[in-house]
Amino acid sequence: MITMHTLKPGPVLLLYLLTIFSFQTQAQLQNNPGANHGNKFEQLGTLLSDPNVYRTASGAPGHQYWQQRADYVIDVEVDDENQRVIGSETITYTNNSPDPLHYLWLNLDENEHKADAESKKFDESSLSEQMTTRQLRQFIGGNRDLGIHILKVADGSGKPLPYTINYTMMRVELPAALKPGAKFVLQVDWQYNISDRMEENGRGGYEYFAEDGNYLYTITQWYPRMAVYSDFQGWQNKQFTGRGEFAQVFGDFKVNITVPADHIVGATGECRNYANVLTPTQLTRWKQAQQADEPVEVVTLEEARQAMQGRATAKKTWIYEAKNVRDFAFVTSRRLVWDAMRVKQGIEGYTPMAMSYYGPEAYPLYRRYSTKAVAHTLRVYSKHTIPYPYPVAISVEAANGMEYPMICFNYGRADTDGTYSEATKYGMISVIIHEVGHNFFPMIVNSDERQWTWMDEGMNTFCQYLAEQEWDKDYPSRRGPAHKIVDYMKLPKDQLEPIMTNSENIVQFGPNAYAKPATALNILRETVMGRELFDYAFKEYARRWAFKHPTPADFFRTMEDASAVDLDWFWRGWFFGTDPVDISLDDVQYFQPLGNLETLQGDAKEAYEQDINTVARQRNIEAGIPFAVEADTSLQDFYNKWDRFAIDPEQQAAFRQYYESLTPEEKELYDGKYHFYQLKFSNKGGLVMPIILEWTYADGSTEIERIPAYIWRKNENEVTKVFAKTKEVTSVVVDPLRETADIDESNNAWPRRHTPTRFELFKQGNTPVRGASSGPNPMQRSGGG
Repeated sequence: MITMHTLKPGPVLLLYLLTIFSFQTQAQLQNNPGANHGNKFEQLGTLLSDPNVYRTASGAPGHQYWQQRADYVIDVEVDDENQRVIGSETITYTNNSPDPLHYLWLNLDENEHKADAESKKFDESSLSEQMTTRQLRQFIGGNRDLGIHILKVADGSGKPLPYTINYTMMRVELPAALKPGAKFVLQVDWQYNISDRMEENGRGGYEYFAEDGNYLYTITQWYPRMAVYSDFQGWQNKQFTGRGEFAQVFGDFKVNITVPADHIVGATGECRNYANVLTPTQLTRWKQAQQADEPVEVVTLEEARQAMQGRATAKKTWIYEAKNVRDFAFVTSRRLVWDAMRVKQGIEGYTPMAMSYYGPEAYPLYRRYSTKAVAHTLRVYSKHTIPYPYPVAISVEAANGMEYPMICFNYGRADTDGTYSEATKYGMISVIIHEVGHNFFPMIVNSDERQWTWMDEGMNTFCQYLAEQEWDKDYPSRRGPAHKIVDYMKLPKDQLEPIMTNSENIVQFGPNAYAKPATALNILRETVMGRELFDYAFKEYARRWAFKHPTPADFFRTMEDASAVDLDWFWRGWFFGTDPVDISLDDVQYFQPLGNLETLQGDAKEAYEQDINTVARQRNIEAGIPFAVEADTSLQDFYNKWDRFAIDPEQQAAFRQYYESLTPEEKELYDGKYHFYQLKFSNKGGLVMPIILEWTYADGSTEIERIPAYIWRKNENEVTKVFAKTKEVTSVVVDPLRETADIDESNNAWPRRHTPTRFELFKQGNTPVRGASSGPNPMQRSGGG
């Protein structure tokens, strides 16, 4: 164990050095092997697109910014007997670009389920000794005809248009160039067999409940949708292979949804004919819910169970309208409870409806938590971004996790006795917050998910963390806290890729696209910028780019523009690189000025005696060896009798004269008021970050001191810093609150701390299954909730 040694005051302005310890490290040069600086703090330069009339250097939309528009009128029927969607749409496409367009691109995302889909060919696969039938069926493929069948493509007058389908994209040839500012009306008829979402995976589809013979339909990516045409990349027609999500065009929707008469439908937007599709009692409850402070069951559990027993032969059409949205999705089933309440406070200028749809198996969790979690999410996100502008936000329990404007699909089912595990409870709340939060990113701040997954998933996961922490001070958040990303960031480099990586090329999708950017933003807020500067800039980004199409450069530039904080080094390290944080405290040296000659000479004498008192000297004395100068005294001269540490009167007078000439502040340097500590740090990980120190003093008090990351700008590998303290230090710890994601805490302390690695002799594993209660269930063991 290394202990602190305090030196006594000494005589002249003299720094007396005591080396505590030193750990040697090898410098790790990055980017430019010929220098140890000028790399990590250089501006991003060519890594960002050049500003122009569409996107300014400040990160705001330019004075000539434009984006396209697509308005839809859709008639759709869900065939509950054959699990099929039949649809007809009229799209009014407005070309707001300065470019004439000779063709239009539409997304046919449902084609990802086709038997010959690319995504089923280019992903690796393997066999193990134990395989489930579901796993084996993935190799064989289903026997249903999946994928969209296009029945008609025509202009507004019904004249057929030539088209080409390339996997999940459809190019429609225009009869003449669509000029800037002009509109084109496009008619498309189509149908497709709905996929079994529990077998085929994917965002939408059906789930079959064998116990009651009913289906839950989550209808998503279900209509031919206009692709984005933008100033920064032209047509976004990169194929959808199941991972990289969507880039969509804003517009208005009117959707007529025909389903069995005993179904309940929830969808993007507002229903315009509740009076025609609800019973009088349900309509009364709906009106009550619009004024309620607590969730009101518009469709009760008992009504849902009763509907599950029958099969209506008649049909009903639900009419939904949505303004200024980028997509449309809906849920339909006869086995749905529906509750709702008004969000009356916490969203400036708006009072949206918070609603939930869920089956009986989710009732114990969703009835208590879902709608209130929706409302909580809207309030917290509105505080940190922009006020939620839409009239409704819906959470649907579907053993899933996916988002669309105003509606999202989540999980959270109890055990058959109505109890549930703590993991299921918090997992459900987190996924509701996350998916509802996607209304802000990317449904309103409309980034290109196909190109930059982190711009919606990472930003949303960061805001999810803020909402979780405002739900419960003890909330067990899995993503956001810096130390929870450490295991990922310490992986070998061949298993990592920068955040700025296309989604299909990411090895560990969750850590890279969700957790790491969320952690980076949390560090930016709490450690680098501070909450006040970060919150203002983040809100400004949301305000600037609400209902527009931002790029990463727009975000990076806005955060700096609105805060006056140069963050290029942060973006470079966290978003464009794979280096981890590992700041090592390598060396601590203690200095103290000495204030009198007597102490100086006493310390010098002690040091001299330590220097000559070798083991050989001691053993020679103990052995009685006859020393020559003692046997022959003629060998002794002045220096054998001289007291080299004696203070003569002239030295004493000179020091006194010097000391009296000092100011009171200068005398404090000699009187032992200050202790000087020289600390040496090395950047073992490569990612430059602020240095955060916790000093513990001899009197038991502590102090946290923060050194900006710019300390590394002239030497990115190692730095030395002197600290003046008025109290004696007993220990120093780097990153005491674990806020920088340092991957090796064993080199963060002085004196070094040795923490034993603990292990368990036995631990029962239980892998959570999405949508069902899992893990230990103390509620069940105790006899209920």
